[in-house]
Amino acid sequence: MALEHAILVSLAERSATGYDLARRFDASIGRFWKASHQQIYKVLARMEADGWTSAEHIAQGARPDKKVYALTEAGRGELIAWLARATPPEQVRSEFAVKIRALHLLDRVTVLDAVRARRADHQARLDGYDLSMSKFFPDPSALAEEEIGPYLALRGGIRLERNGIDWCNEIIETLENR
Repeated sequence: MALEHAILVSLAERSATGYDLARRFDASIGRFWKASHQQIYKVLARMEADGWTSAEHIAQGARPDKKVYALTEAGRGELIAWLARATPPEQVRSEFAVKIRALHLLDRVTVLDAVRARRADHQARLDGYDLSMSKFFPDPSALAEEEIGPYLALRGGIRLERNGIDWCNEIIETLENR
């Protein structure tokens, strides 16, 4: 996936300025796809040049005009084509897994401290996802059609964090029982 597609998804939900998109990435999409504000602005300019977005200039008095980006038909077409393509499994690159493979080179206390810290990070992210779930999807049986995708993406994040916690617990239990 390219950053362009993540931006197209966000603009399909609603038009936005570059600043608004960056805030959306920080608050939601960024949980699954990281992008700096500069990257977003650079890609927006390229997408506008490619005809995937259009920008409405809005005067702000003494401040510079703001540009509100919207999806064009060409952008919607690219988004639909991308959505329809099969998604290959992501290649796992885990620094943590590589370190676990070599845990015999460290003392147990150091390893256990690192694994407990990792588990705490997973728990903090899970707590944030759970908060989002209760705030945005208090009744999953009453989801509107356009809420199903965001709901399922959030559920995926919850499952990943729970899996991370379970793995950390397994590592801790294995090491403590030796």
